[in-house]
Amino acid sequence: MKAYEDVRRDLKINKGIAVTVAALSIVGLAACGNSNATSGTTDTKADKGLDVIGNTITYDPNHLVNDGKPIQLEYWSWGSKDTDPVYKMIESYTKTYPNVTIKTVNVSWDDYWTKLPLALKGKNGPAVFNIHNSYDALIRPYAADYDIDTKSLESDYSTASVHEDANGKVKYIDSVINTGNIYYNKTLWSEAGLTDADIPTTWDEFIQVAQKLTKTDGSKMTQAGFNFNGGAYSAIYQGLNYQKGELLFSEDGKKANYNNDVTKENMQFLKDLYDKYKVGSVDFGNDYTQSFGNGQSAMIYAWGHMEGTLKEKYPDIDYGVFATPTFSEDTPFAYDRYNGESTPGVNKNQSKEQQAVAQDFIKYLLANDDYIREAVSELNSFPAKTSLQNDKDILSKPVMAAIQPRVDRLIWPGPAPSTVESSGTTAFQNVFQNGMSINKALKEAQGQMDTDMKSSDFTSMESKYAYFDEHK
Repeated sequence: MKAYEDVRRDLKINKGIAVTVAALSIVGLAACGNSNATSGTTDTKADKGLDVIGNTITYDPNHLVNDGKPIQLEYWSWGSKDTDPVYKMIESYTKTYPNVTIKTVNVSWDDYWTKLPLALKGKNGPAVFNIHNSYDALIRPYAADYDIDTKSLESDYSTASVHEDANGKVKYIDSVINTGNIYYNKTLWSEAGLTDADIPTTWDEFIQVAQKLTKTDGSKMTQAGFNFNGGAYSAIYQGLNYQKGELLFSEDGKKANYNNDVTKENMQFLKDLYDKYKVGSVDFGNDYTQSFGNGQSAMIYAWGHMEGTLKEKYPDIDYGVFATPTFSEDTPFAYDRYNGESTPGVNKNQSKEQQAVAQDFIKYLLANDDYIREAVSELNSFPAKTSLQNDKDILSKPVMAAIQPRVDRLIWPGPAPSTVESSGTTAFQNVFQNGMSINKALKEAQGQMDTDMKSSDFTSMESKYAYFDEHK
């Protein structure tokens, strides 16, 4: 997929140009989107001698799809065979049902959210399509409800309930989830005389370790013990607030909750890491990812995408992962925010025949452990499927092992407006780089969030968190 975790982008559409260009492109892309093919292989073998798969959601492959008559669907995605687990499941599904053809159409991320809604408005759009929850409002009007019992979904998938609407229906759920962790350079760790026994669980312990990992030459820092310059603050501040029981949004879920005492405390805590404890510096590179990859920063806070970045750009770095520390040994309100990679959507404007096959394919995915294992591997994210959350093979990966003990205490705020991160980043820059007071920076950021969300119909999902009543 385009990203391994929380992808948040503003939808940028020049309506006068983009709609025209996209509409022309759709003609070519969706030409066979409504094709109930009359030529091709006919399937006459209902009993395929295959085992029923699944736990609560089960799938019996011993049946005919579309009465065995040939049919062609389209699946749209911004991903590829190497980054979207649905591709491999299409191969196995169509091998089982030779009368079904699912044509895959790849659309770049930047074009996807313009072209897909236009295609879904008509009758020629893809029967199945990739979803990112940050664009929920854009695609929800065109997505059909899953034809699967909601209680069964809740039983098999730990985060399914947060995606239920007022009628208890879902249009997609999480296949896998991710959250923030601390990545550390094992070589620098060893050189500092640290061992596995020194992995910190509290922020006080973390500071002591970070100081041991920091190097200076006179007044010049040559190695940062901890670096969160760049885009890290907008993610880490949310987790720190949740640890102290502070919600990201107001009680009614409509307004950002940024300018408060907890955010101030946590901004000061992060500032102290640099100014008081001297474990990093605002002047030590603007990109924490690059600094870590170049061996200049010993520890960083990052999500699952970091492993993909390291593998691609910095393959020689020997690194480890541990859970983000907390402020005390006590269980926090929540360890951090999480976000999920979504299961595909079904086009409610497609023909009855195509929708029926699409719904059958969705059930096949949700019952099939292979789908989740592919998602775990390709997206470096933790399985939302409860039966795989203690799987030894999955937990052999450092990120999965770091997430597993915290998974029940991770909270999803919903597809939050991008201003929550962008305005928070501006506040960080104003304090750390421009010398603005924390009070003023937070007040300005809150004002910007209020302005940006004034006409938004966003409602936070925080109230669906199992431990919601424990917040401050």
